[in-house]
Amino acid sequence: MITNRLARVVDRARDLEDALGGLESATSLLAAEELRVLARRARWTNRAVTCCTVCALLICLEIATLFGGAFLDVDVSRSAGWLFVVALIALTVGLLSFLREIFLATRHLQIGSHRPGF
Repeated sequence: MITNRLARVVDRARDLEDALGGLESATSLLAAEELRVLARRARWTNRAVTCCTVCALLICLEIATLFGGAFLDVDVSRSAGWLFVVALIALTVGLLSFLREIFLATRHLQIGSHRPGF
């Protein structure tokens, strides 16, 4: 879902960049502003994807630690606990980044005739 939003941002930015040369002055200023917003959205979305991926990798490491501790009969409770806490922090940061991107998108949303020239 998050990567789909990133793909849509990238597609819209490419379309705007292609059309930018043929736009009138006032419309090109609006397009340039939209490109700045799209760049911010792309950064927040990329941050969300990165943090959620880090979370998934930490959970994999968590599982490997727990199985390793069980097979080797070693107490891994502290390291497993810390891995879980860090994974939850990464997930929280990822979801907050995703939420920030959604807020940016809806704040700059223009529908219908309110979108002059492009």
